Amino acid sequence: MTRRLGVYPGSFNPPTVGHLAIAQAARDQRRLDRVDLVVSRVALGKEVVGRPAFEDRIAVLEASVADIDGLEVAVTDHQLLVDIARGYHVVVMGADKWAQVLDPAFYGHSAQARDQAVEALCQLELAIAPRPPLDVPEGAELLVAAELGPMSSSGARQGRQEWMTAAARAFDDATGAWSEPDL
Repeated sequence: MTRRLGVYPGSFNPPTVGHLAIAQAARDQRRLDRVDLVVSRVALGKEVVGRPAFEDRIAVLEASVADIDGLEVAVTDHQLLVDIARGYHVVVMGADKWAQVLDPAFYGHSAQARDQAVEALCQLELAIAPRPPLDVPEGAELLVAAELGPMSSSGARQGRQEWMTAAARAFDDATGAWSEPDL
């Protein structure tokens, strides 16, 4: 029997309780055997990350999912979602990421390249967490708690430490990785 695999690409900088809730919702609602939280070595649109170091971010993410069945961490050199998703059955993302998928700017402003990527992604099952007011394609919506909508890594870096996973908060408390201003 083929194992059903989901991929949840992101920078997870820092990982939030929202990320974990979305991954678990996708695992359960799409009947997945495993969801890989996949981090690009150089994330598209986020090429410069001063801190924490990439290895530290991966270690924090691994610690964040260590006790959750069916969630794993993977690293890739790919940047585009369509490339990262190869070999998976379900692509997990937030509605904000879906809006980026539809933006030709991420494809060198080529509508044709964007359309090819969207067509390839739509060959897979989509599991998209709502983020009002952004749209989610019909049949792709994940059922998640409404309070997850505004939760983001950006917000966590701007002081919403309660949004960080326990492992991320502990790392931040020890290092100031996300809460102290860059030097």
